[in-house]
Amino acid sequence: MGGMGAQHEITDLLADYRGGDRAALDRLFPVVYDELRRMAHRELRRERPDHTLATSGLVHEAYLKLVDQARAAPGDRARFFAVAATAMRRVLIEYARRRQALKRGAGQPLLSLDDAISADDRTDSLLALDEALTRLGTLSERLSQVVECRFFGGLSEEETAAALDINARTVRRDWVKARGWLYQHLQDQASRVRPARAI
Repeated sequence: MGGMGAQHEITDLLADYRGGDRAALDRLFPVVYDELRRMAHRELRRERPDHTLATSGLVHEAYLKLVDQARAAPGDRARFFAVAATAMRRVLIEYARRRQALKRGAGQPLLSLDDAISADDRTDSLLALDEALTRLGTLSERLSQVVECRFFGGLSEEETAAALDINARTVRRDWVKARGWLYQHLQDQASRVRPARAI
């Protein structure tokens, strides 16, 4: 994710901003844009084909959330992209919630029944994953952060390790543990909402 020069430049710009240089954020955006765009593109490929948010839209919305957190966020490049993964998760969840609220019509284009079921399933799945990830965060914040970095941010094991200040072996172990927990939690939730079979 970028060369050493870009890594130091990001860290320096974040430090400048925290030191009171408001223009540092304007200089930061072009430096991080390509990487944020890569993260957003990868994330949107998992979304439904008719998603109303384009890659550049997700980048810009996530960046606005990052600007709000930039003063308090840890100041190096790896942590910046971990925070970016969280921001992208929040943007996508907000869109999913809005879609769910509007899925009964309200100006939405007409979809075939198959398309509507498919799109709604993806929206419901994303919201269920967000709820499960929030629950996991109450049990282990680190496991939740690993999922955000790996799933929502698309960071590698090494990048996630740097962002969370742990080693790559711990990331690998946490990733397996978190996926297992999330899978079980989502299965349990699905079985609770399934209608009971007639006897």
